[in-house]
Amino acid sequence: MERAAYQNLLKWKNNPHRKPLLIKGARQVGKTWLMKAFGSNEYESVAYINFDHNDRMKNLFEGDLDIQRIITGLELYVGRKIDAANTLL
Repeated sequence: MERAAYQNLLKWKNNPHRKPLLIKGARQVGKTWLMKAFGSNEYESVAYINFDHNDRMKNLFEGDLDIQRIITGLELYVGRKIDAANTLL
């Protein structure tokens, strides 16, 4: 199962027309572990943000959805620059 899920993530990463990816599943099945492992193996940087019980990050997406404002807010939260080509967010 882990290998199949990882291979699906590689296909997603290598798709030049990829869209944002949402991973759904039951609690405690390894979604976070898979994404962190994938990010550390396949990207230069990983910016992990858990939106559960995080009003600061939830508020970032309320109202104006200006992408530059959102990216700047995310960068301030994680404490580093987010490079679209080399950072898994």
